[in-house]
Amino acid sequence: MRLLERMRKEWFMVGIVLAIAGAKLEPSVGVNGGPLKPEITVSYIAVATIFFNSGLSLKTEELTSALVHIKLHLFIQIFTLAFFPAAIWLFLQLLSITPINEWLLKGLQTVGCMPPPVSSAVILTKAVGGNEAAAIFNSAFGSFLLGSSSSVPFTSIFSQLFMTVVVPLIIGQIVRRYIKDWLERKKPPFGAISSSVLLMIIYTTFCDTFSNPNIDLDKFSLILILFIIFSIQLSFMLLTFIFSTRNNSGFTPADTVAIIFCSTHKSLTLGIPMLKIVFAGHEHLSLISVPLLIYHPVQILLGSVLVPTIKSWMVSRQKGVKLTRPTV
Repeated sequence: MRLLERMRKEWFMVGIVLAIAGAKLEPSVGVNGGPLKPEITVSYIAVATIFFNSGLSLKTEELTSALVHIKLHLFIQIFTLAFFPAAIWLFLQLLSITPINEWLLKGLQTVGCMPPPVSSAVILTKAVGGNEAAAIFNSAFGSFLLGSSSSVPFTSIFSQLFMTVVVPLIIGQIVRRYIKDWLERKKPPFGAISSSVLLMIIYTTFCDTFSNPNIDLDKFSLILILFIIFSIQLSFMLLTFIFSTRNNSGFTPADTVAIIFCSTHKSLTLGIPMLKIVFAGHEHLSLISVPLLIYHPVQILLGSVLVPTIKSWMVSRQKGVKLTRPTV
């Protein structure tokens, strides 16, 4: 079993490398409007597949218990929508004395204000084996909450979330009722399906990144902004890990996994329309957009690379909890 798990990890890492290499060689295949049509296949079909898959694999009790886990939801939403932007603002006060372009710094500030994405945080949480139900709720709720309070059309956000998240999840739960015994007996490869969808998202994301004319920076600025974004993501992932694993936190290892991904990931799908509305006609819109355009692929890549490490930690912690439980 350990050998099989190790082989899966290795093949997944190979898949990430091949996906990025393929995107670099021929980005036109996976860009919006290209042969792969990611604006349909990824934004709708792939995301709907993720949540239908979740509806099939999750027990109804897991969804209902996640819904009432108020402490977990408050932690994620407060960290995402309050602590994250406040910490970024303080960090940018230090960076403002450096020669970094001020519009790139403004772009970093807007990244901090974005909600979590609907798809990647859920897929990564599922890949690790974390609290998938909580990840679903917080990803959808964060996008809905911030989107409904911004200038982005409310009906557009609501209809897309409803059709790609709520409907597939409900259909999956309904189908599960009829094939529950078969699912428990056969144990379909839900993890492999999620990993395949994640590789598809990585590929199309990097196709967009490599073909995007807005990311036209000199090498020094590009490397610097990449380093800053990697540092921000790793720092916040570590912070959420520390906060959620304290002895009195009340969170399980599975909760911690959902917290790490949902609290630190940012939505490109909602973010770009928001930027275009808020900074409509602004001559520096392309520079302001660059940090978000870089943050999105970096969060998927970094999260995917860390999946095996976080999964090993979670499994070891869960085994430790079981061993320390008193026998009756």
